[in-house]
Amino acid sequence: MILLNAQWGESAGFSSGYKEYVAGMLAGVATVIVGHPFDTVKVKGLYCGATSSFVGMAFESSLAFGIYSQTKHFLQGNPESGKPQLLAILPSGAFAGGFISFILCPSELVKCRMQVQGADSILQSSSRYRSPVDCALKTVKSEGLTGLFRRAGATFFRESIGNAVFFSTYEYVRYYMHKPLRDASSDLTHVIDVGVGIVSGGLGGIACWSAVLPLDVAKTIIQTSTEKNHTRNPVKILELIYRRSGIRGCYTGLGPTIVRAFPANASAIVTWELAMKILGIKRD
Repeated sequence: MILLNAQWGESAGFSSGYKEYVAGMLAGVATVIVGHPFDTVKVKGLYCGATSSFVGMAFESSLAFGIYSQTKHFLQGNPESGKPQLLAILPSGAFAGGFISFILCPSELVKCRMQVQGADSILQSSSRYRSPVDCALKTVKSEGLTGLFRRAGATFFRESIGNAVFFSTYEYVRYYMHKPLRDASSDLTHVIDVGVGIVSGGLGGIACWSAVLPLDVAKTIIQTSTEKNHTRNPVKILELIYRRSGIRGCYTGLGPTIVRAFPANASAIVTWELAMKILGIKRD
């Protein structure tokens, strides 16, 4: 779930789109390197499922960055003021999130099942998954191809809402931090860019997960359930959780998620901006 620098110069039009996808892929790799150990705290297993996370996040991030950037550029063009345009940011982020959810769903299902397996020491060896590929094949064999898309609806809404919240927070924090700092210290441009990227990306990640964590709790339950008749309706699952544990139950794992969100998203933004500079895309 991630992340993009929005205010590019005149060279950031559709002609440079492929560079944004490449930079986004690198940002996704950085996100997994920094964030995966924190992410596994919710369902244990340390680096179990990391392979699928690298692959899934690389594609997810590449598409999220590229689609968001291109859609936003289409909707708002190059505003003279450089100020974020919420009516362009929200639909662009939601569209990017909704699109990547269909790619992310199978990858996350495999990751969650590998992680839960790693935490279950009494699971019979014959029932264990030997690798992410083995997990995917066994899922298809027992549940059909649609089994890989368990909780696709929950993922769609989580990613759409989450990306819209992330990009909006990121854009506005960056805008209001960057200008006064740049004006005050023009000789420290690179240091300022990194600092602003860390803060804006980190706060964007916290805002995103604060908004969508209940949906993530629901989708994890759906994906890891071994009962064939278990409901796949995230709303019903959240209702059950709320009745049993209240609002705290809907935010299970909030602490580790917030701790993960800041460094993971900050590293993604810093990597994204550095990659864009290396690839020759100039910002305002």
